[in-house]
Amino acid sequence: MRALLNSPAFVDKAPASVYHELLDEGVYLASVSSMYRILRAHDEVHERLRQAVHPARVEPELVASAPNRCWSWDITKLHGPAKWSYFYLYVSIDIYSHYVVGWLIAGAESAVLAERLLAETIAKQYFNADTLTIHADNGSSMASKPVAFLLADLGVTKTHSRPHVSNDNPYSEAQFRTLKYRPDFPDAFGCIEDARTFCQRFFAWYNAEHYHSGIAWHHPIDVHYR
Repeated sequence: MRALLNSPAFVDKAPASVYHELLDEGVYLASVSSMYRILRAHDEVHERLRQAVHPARVEPELVASAPNRCWSWDITKLHGPAKWSYFYLYVSIDIYSHYVVGWLIAGAESAVLAERLLAETIAKQYFNADTLTIHADNGSSMASKPVAFLLADLGVTKTHSRPHVSNDNPYSEAQFRTLKYRPDFPDAFGCIEDARTFCQRFFAWYNAEHYHSGIAWHHPIDVHYR
């Protein structure tokens, strides 16, 4: 009986299910309570099918000793003119200099747009992509195949945050917080051009005029370009 209960056909089923399946086939071997008694005697009154064990996701360590060694990128929503309407701001930031290396605004979140932003930003920075790591969270655009294929083709290493752990991407989160806590940040943008104009001013200020506490109160542009 124990061998039958642990056979491939029944190992993932409760004794009551086994009992009724056997009855459907015109077979009676033991009562449900007897099946439990047999399993209990061998400490098998639990999930008997071998379970896959997934190792815990390790907290990513974002470290850079110079500019263009590690970037963080993410997407945030900006409120549009109507309720539940949004514009999507894509931003890549260098974690060494805190310099925003690339950004764009679109009407939707798209893996194709994410791929385009990363490709253009990498080309614009004129460096050996083989030395770069790009970190993102697990959003659909961040983990998409177009982005993964692009980075693999360029020799760029990619890392991802653990699911539902925003602290794994602190550089992008902090940069978005700076954006949205600016005194002139509006409750909503009238159109995508308004949002684009605001962000052009903001990123020019953030890169060249903002005294950043994370880089000893220097301007990101000075640290990024020495």
